[in-house]
Amino acid sequence: MITGKIVKVSGPLVVASGMREANMFDVVRVGKMKLIGEIIEMRGDRASIQVYEETAGIGPGDTVYSTGEPLSVELGPGLLTNIYDGIQRPLEAMYRIAGTNIPKGIDEPALDRDKKWEFTPSCKAGDELCGGDVIGYVKETEIITHKIMLPPGVSGKVIEISGGEFTVTDTVAKLETPNGAYSVKLMQKWPVRRARPYSEKIPPYEPLVTGQRVIDAVFPIAKGGTACVPGPFGSGKTVVQHQIAKWADVDIVIYIGCGERGNEMTDVLREFPELKDPKTGYSLMKRTVLIANTSDMPVAAREASIYTGITIAEYFRDMGYSVAVIADSTSRWAEALREMSGRLEEMPGEEGYPAYLGSRLAQFYERAGEVVCLGSDKRHGTLTAIGAVSPQGGDISEPVTQATLRIVKVFWGLDASLAYRRHFPAINWLNSYSLYKDRMSGWFSENIASDWNEITGEALRILQVESELEEIVKLVGMDALSASDRLTLEVARSVREDFLQQNAFNIDDSYSPLDKQYKLLKAILAYFEKSKKAVEQGADIEKLSNIPARETIGRLKSVPLEKFDGELSALLEALDEQIDGVLHSEED
Repeated sequence: MITGKIVKVSGPLVVASGMREANMFDVVRVGKMKLIGEIIEMRGDRASIQVYEETAGIGPGDTVYSTGEPLSVELGPGLLTNIYDGIQRPLEAMYRIAGTNIPKGIDEPALDRDKKWEFTPSCKAGDELCGGDVIGYVKETEIITHKIMLPPGVSGKVIEISGGEFTVTDTVAKLETPNGAYSVKLMQKWPVRRARPYSEKIPPYEPLVTGQRVIDAVFPIAKGGTACVPGPFGSGKTVVQHQIAKWADVDIVIYIGCGERGNEMTDVLREFPELKDPKTGYSLMKRTVLIANTSDMPVAAREASIYTGITIAEYFRDMGYSVAVIADSTSRWAEALREMSGRLEEMPGEEGYPAYLGSRLAQFYERAGEVVCLGSDKRHGTLTAIGAVSPQGGDISEPVTQATLRIVKVFWGLDASLAYRRHFPAINWLNSYSLYKDRMSGWFSENIASDWNEITGEALRILQVESELEEIVKLVGMDALSASDRLTLEVARSVREDFLQQNAFNIDDSYSPLDKQYKLLKAILAYFEKSKKAVEQGADIEKLSNIPARETIGRLKSVPLEKFDGELSALLEALDEQIDGVLHSEED
């Protein structure tokens, strides 16, 4: 075992001498309390160690022990429904052992060593296997089957394999490999800073359906895509992320609370077990892993939490599942990088952030994507990365937001003024964008409607025209506008309030399927087209704006799915009658 002596303690940074034989990113145990740390810099025989626990009580002369292994996560049955801290220690298990005040240096394995899992083999003795091949299955939750895979880089002939009940550390199969016999367990370990390998990465083309109309219809994200949600305090970043975690069309959700307030993770813990998955009817926690590294936890552990989450996500992606990683927020992670960089006395970049901020962010987001997984069956898996950014004062010109925008393909810009008006999701439709929209237009045309791209483009055009007309109204007043321009403003208000705005507390409006989104937008544009013709024939714009069908359009989004088509048909009939009525009254 490699040991060294502490020569300096500076907050979460500990410098130890006598560590020449240690390697970068080795996990170390610091002092008598055996605090967990990681070597982040080597200079001669001195190692700079990032400690993931409070370092009070540690001083020069204390011993440091190197484990000789990089910071790794345990991957196997038992991950789902669990809540971990930033270095994958199970918080529930630690609470049972130590109560509410978790002591320093506690070392509890991430996966339960006593629980037995029913393993069903999918191969037999004599089969030739390669890295990534599935050797069997464990039913981890009611909705997720955990595929037990050979670790990457391991290949050979199966000598023996047996089904039955096993713990995660039991041997379930033995292989004859070029390097000798190899025992396969239900659990494997993987270093968090190293991306898990795959056969091929392919361009994403299928949308990740979130049920949020402003996202799916206007600024869609692809399965395997990357997105950022920047916004000031109180603009609804957490609301957007919770909605995506609840309703997104993915098999697994990895939710990382990285440096945010503890009450936000408490909300997740309270809501998710009670919420039913719309696809399966079971609790959302049955397909969720939570990583809680809140603002009162040591700042250094924030960096580890991001890597822990993305590595667990890659593991489930390798099974062929669609996975979403939601990080809240990467700004807190960047603050941890800034603090450690300052303590290492590195040359600072813009606003004190390290010069390598952009490359570290890129390393995180580039692990997203749609891939052909390792293994002879060529499974497809997707990993979608969505990161919140919390710029101070909502200033998106600050370094973290700008570095993120250079990497991700979707920008959902949150607007505090929309949030104050209680317009949620508070995504500003004038400065947000999606670079996946054109690539996915064929999918929408084939699977939803041939004119999907035309009507969503028309809705966005109306909102942009509204922005231009509002500038004119501010200068010369509403009376200076023509009847057709006033109609455009009315329709834009309908698009904003009746389509883009959603009520997360109304079960029929919280999640909106693509088909419902299409028909709802079609109804708003039908009113626009019919009214435009009526205006051309001399109809009064005031009367057209106040027809009863306008209110019906507003209520349509809250209509249950089973009644929606009937109500829509009645609305379209009523629109024709009422607009004709306005025209006839003008003629009379």
